[in-house]
Amino acid sequence: MRSQEFIDLEERIGAHNYHPLDVVLTRGEGVWVFDVDGNKYLDCLSSYSALNQGHVHPRILKALIEQAGKLTLTSRAFRNDQLALFYKELSDLTGYEMVLPMNSGAEAVETALKVARKWGYVSKKVPRGKAEIIVAEGNFHGRTISIISFSSEPLYKDDFGPHTPGFISVPFGDAKSLENAITPNTVAVMIEPIQGEAGVNIPPAGYLKNVRDICTRENILFIADEIQTGLGRTGKLLATQHENVRADLVILGKALGGGFYPVSAVLADKPILGLIHPGEHGSTFGGNPLAAAVARESLKVLVEEKMIENAAIQGEYFIEQLAEINSPKIREVRGRGLLIGVEMKPEAGGARKYCEALKARGILAKETHENIIRFAPPLIIDRPTIDWALEKIRGVLLEN
Repeated sequence: MRSQEFIDLEERIGAHNYHPLDVVLTRGEGVWVFDVDGNKYLDCLSSYSALNQGHVHPRILKALIEQAGKLTLTSRAFRNDQLALFYKELSDLTGYEMVLPMNSGAEAVETALKVARKWGYVSKKVPRGKAEIIVAEGNFHGRTISIISFSSEPLYKDDFGPHTPGFISVPFGDAKSLENAITPNTVAVMIEPIQGEAGVNIPPAGYLKNVRDICTRENILFIADEIQTGLGRTGKLLATQHENVRADLVILGKALGGGFYPVSAVLADKPILGLIHPGEHGSTFGGNPLAAAVARESLKVLVEEKMIENAAIQGEYFIEQLAEINSPKIREVRGRGLLIGVEMKPEAGGARKYCEALKARGILAKETHENIIRFAPPLIIDRPTIDWALEKIRGVLLEN
């Protein structure tokens, strides 16, 4: 079948909850992907940072195959050898005392919200049913009913109410507004260190440190959603480390599965995660041995192959070069590590046409929030490949 046949089939039978670029991929290798017609593309989305380690990393593939041939699922009714090792290795890497495994990022966010509420009732003594959690405008934490309830994007929420109460939204990057929103019933603040889906929005310097200080002073939990920004994407293991900040709870996902398998986790110390007792939370697939084996190897290759350091070095260069493109249609280039946004001016006619033009030149990127092109290649990308991409990007941004 040719590309158009696949596209027609998908459009006819599949629900239209995405608006993908019209490329039908069939194979991936490292930073490259190939479509059914034999065309080769540089992946500059990395499946929204789920492919930090690149496509079909051989070590992760080997771990997947070996574990798949031994034991794939036990449920949490029993223990398995891979899960305990995953716990230890993730704890050793991040410095958090406990781990609660789930599957998707949204599940991990829901888990963190439940943990924060219980901590508020048990430890802070907030009246049961009154807990409030502060979030930031422009957030994207997932698609469940509770999560969309505190989204500020009408498309995500307006037709899906009634909405879950208990959430207060404040401007992103504004520590004073956050502080003013705190009440005696506030149990937590949950933010993305960098808002990816909102357009690679980077808060002012010192914001994360201010949030940490406010949470400590007011006895509330700081929850960092690092599903997209964590595991090396910004040039640090966790994006909060750019300001030497330690959140009370960290949410991981995406790259934790190395692009092979959905794996997510919530990290915290014992006084917080230790409050969860048997029967209060769970997942049939969360913590399964196949997921644990894949996640273990995904973490090892990130560290041992120095992908985090590479993201810092190559990201700085990529951002500098993009910022030098002298196009009157570019409003701003911003980013950290290999999470980069190029915001076009409204008169440029939207980012979608630029992404389509890039596709025609062998680069796959995706627009976000209408006017922003996001570049987020796998962390294994090298300088020659970036230079190859920059030549194509310059041509598209200057000619269109």
